[in-house]
Amino acid sequence: MASSGMLLDGERTCGQDIRTQNVTAVTAIANIVKSSLGPVGLDKMLVDEIGDVTITNDGATILAQLDIEHPAAKVLVELAQLQDQEVGDGTTSVVIIAAELLKRANELVKQSIHPTVVMAGFRLAVKEAVKYIKSNLIVTADNLGRTNLINAASTSMSSKIIGAETEFFANMAVDSVLKVKLEKDGKVKYPIGNIHILKCHGKSALDSELVDGFALNCTRAAQGMPTTVLPNTGEDTVKIALLDFNLQKHKMQMGVQVVVTDTKQVEEIRQRELDLTREKINKILASGAKVVLTTKGIDDLCLKYFVEAGAIAVRRVKLEDMRRIAKATGGSIVVTMSDIDGNEIFDANNLGECAKVSEERVGDGELIYIRGCKKTAACTVVLRGANEFFLDEMDRAFHDSLCVVRRILENSSLVAGGGSVETSVAMHLESLATSMGTRESLAVQQFADALMVIPRTLTINSAHDATELVSQLRSYHYTSQSVEGKENYKYCGLDLVEGKVINNLEKGVIEPAISKIKSLRFATEAAISILRIDDMIKLNAHQDPNQQPR
Repeated sequence: MASSGMLLDGERTCGQDIRTQNVTAVTAIANIVKSSLGPVGLDKMLVDEIGDVTITNDGATILAQLDIEHPAAKVLVELAQLQDQEVGDGTTSVVIIAAELLKRANELVKQSIHPTVVMAGFRLAVKEAVKYIKSNLIVTADNLGRTNLINAASTSMSSKIIGAETEFFANMAVDSVLKVKLEKDGKVKYPIGNIHILKCHGKSALDSELVDGFALNCTRAAQGMPTTVLPNTGEDTVKIALLDFNLQKHKMQMGVQVVVTDTKQVEEIRQRELDLTREKINKILASGAKVVLTTKGIDDLCLKYFVEAGAIAVRRVKLEDMRRIAKATGGSIVVTMSDIDGNEIFDANNLGECAKVSEERVGDGELIYIRGCKKTAACTVVLRGANEFFLDEMDRAFHDSLCVVRRILENSSLVAGGGSVETSVAMHLESLATSMGTRESLAVQQFADALMVIPRTLTINSAHDATELVSQLRSYHYTSQSVEGKENYKYCGLDLVEGKVINNLEKGVIEPAISKIKSLRFATEAAISILRIDDMIKLNAHQDPNQQPR
C-alpha cells in the first residue's frame, strides 16, 4: 500500500509493497555477483564516473564500486564489507545467502505467516546450523601441517585471476603469514598488516617474489650514493636511522630578527646555518647509521654530506612504511633530535638493524630492499604482472588468501569446501523441521532450502547439470546422517572441473570454519533486519527559498 497522507510531506509505502520492493532490490544486487561465485566464476568490469576501470570477481569490491541508492540494497553492501573485514573471504556467498533467505521469507509472509514467526524460525535455524557445524563438520587441526594451509590458500585463490598458478602463490601466502608470527601474553597472532604488498609492472605473475625483509617503493636521494650497503668490517649488521623531520639548511624561526652592523657578520651567520645542518647530519652518521630514511625532505646541501660519507639517504618515505620498517628492524622513529636540556643528540639505540640494504631495478623503476632484518616481524610481497588491472586483482586475491591462512592458523579449525557444509547443514535442518511441531518449522525448512543456493550456483557457473549434481550431493549427505558407517560422506562436495561429487577433505578443498560460521550469522542478521521493515516514509526534499539556484 502506497499513500500520501494529508499531514505528511512525502510518500509512504507500507505492508507487502515495501517487502516486495526490498526483496526485488536485494535480489538484483545478489544477481550481479552470483555469476562470479566459485572456481569457474566470471569477472565483472566496473567503470566509474571518471572512466576508471576495475576488473574483479571479488564480491566486496564489486558492491563497493556500485553506486546504490536503495536503502535495503545498501545493507547487503555493508554485509559484504563486514565479511571482508572479519574473515577476508566468502563475501560473494554471504550476499547470495542473505538474498535467498529474504526471498523465501517473503514467500512465507505472502502465505499469511507472520514476519515475527519467520524471524524466530531463522534465528533458531542459524543457531542449530552453527551448533551442527561446530560439533560435526569442523576438523580440528592443532598441529597444522603445511599441506592444510596451502590447500586452504589454494581454495581461496581458485576462483581468482591467479587460479592457474595456485601452487606458486599459495606457498608464497603461507610463507609470508608464517614470517609475521607474533607471540604476546601466551597468544599467537599473525598480523597481516605487517605484510607489505608492492605492485610492479612487467614480467609474468610467476616472477613475483617474497622479500625476506622489506621492499620500499622509493629510490636513493642522489645518484652519487652507493647502490648497496653492507656491514662494516667487524660488524654484523647495517644500521638504519628512521627520521620524521626535515634534513635541510637551518633557518631562523618566523619573527626572529638579527640586526648586524658589519656585512662580514652576515656571511658568518650563513656559515653557521650551514654548520648547524652539517653537525646534525654528522651526529646521525657518527651513531653508526649507514642508511637514513626520512618521511620529509632532504635538500641538496645535506645530500652532499651523505654522498661523502658513502651512506644511502631516502626521502619522502610513507609514514606507514616507516612504521613497518621500524617493526622489522627493531628501530624507533625519531621525531626530533632535541633533548630536555635543549641540546641536539642522536641516540644509537634508536637505530634499526639489518644485514643488507640495496637499490635494485624492478620493472620500470627502482626499489630499496632491506634484507635480513633483525626482527622478521614484517615482510614484503612484490607482485609482477602485465598491467594495472591484472596487478590490482592479484593484490585482492592474494590478500584474501592471506586472510584465510591467518584465520586457520589462529582458530585451528577448518571445514570441507565445494558446497559441502551448506548441503550437510541443509539436510540436518530439514530433518529438524520435520520433527518440530510449531509454525517456526516452516521457516526452518525454508532456511534449509535457501542454503542449497550455494551448491546450485556453483554448479550452474561451472556449466554442469545443476539438478543432477545437487541431487547426488544431497543423497550423499542424507546417507552420512542416516546410515551407520557412512559418516565420512559428510565431507563430500562438488568437483566442478570433472562435474562429480567427491570427498573434498581428502582432495584438499578446504576453508576456515570461521568463514562459514560468520557468513551464516551475518547473512541471517542482514535478512532479518530487512524483513523487520514494514513501513517506509520517504520525505520530499525541500529547497531553502533564500538559497540561490545553481
